[in-house]
Amino acid sequence: MLHIQEIRKNPDGLAFEKKLDLAEELKERNPEILDVQDIVAKGKVQYEDGLYFLDYDLSYTITLTSSRSMEPVELKESYLVNEIFMEEGQAASQELIDQDLVLPIENGEINIAESVADNILMNIPLKILTAEEEAGQGFLSGQDWQVMTEEEFAAAQEAQKEKNNPFAGLQGLFDE
Repeated sequence: MLHIQEIRKNPDGLAFEKKLDLAEELKERNPEILDVQDIVAKGKVQYEDGLYFLDYDLSYTITLTSSRSMEPVELKESYLVNEIFMEEGQAASQELIDQDLVLPIENGEINIAESVADNILMNIPLKILTAEEEAGQGFLSGQDWQVMTEEEFAAAQEAQKEKNNPFAGLQGLFDE
C-alpha cells in the first residue's frame, strides 16, 4: 500500500519492488487458475496535477489448464502496467472515473496488490495450449472422428468434392 501523502512528498515519485503472494486470492476469484508463483511488481508511482501515475513491470508464472486437453500449462508472463488514479471529490474526478479513464483512490492509499491481482486476471489468455498442441500435435480423436486444423478441413473438403464429381471417371480418357 502506498499512501498518497508519501507520494506527494516525493516530487520524483516513489519507487517500489514488491514480491507478492496472491495465489489463494486469484484462485478464489477465478477457479480456472491452478497456481500463480513468483509475482513481482517493480516500478514507480508519481503525483502530478491532481493525478497519481502508477507504472510498473509485472512478471509472474501462472499455471492454467490447456483449452484443448485440460493438461496443466505453465506460462511465464511479463508486461508493463500503467494506471492513473485520482482522489474522489475533485471537480472532474467523477466524470473521469465513470468513463474508466482514471481509478478512484480509496482510504487515501493506492493498493498495489489489488492492482496486480486485477491485471493478472484481465490478462489470462483465452487459448492455452501445451507445447505439443502448439506444434500441431496432440489433436484429440476417437472412433470415426478427429479434431482437424482449418487447413486440414479445407483439404479434406476439396478431396471429397473431387471424389463426388460425376465427371471424375472421365479423368485421363484423352491422355493418350
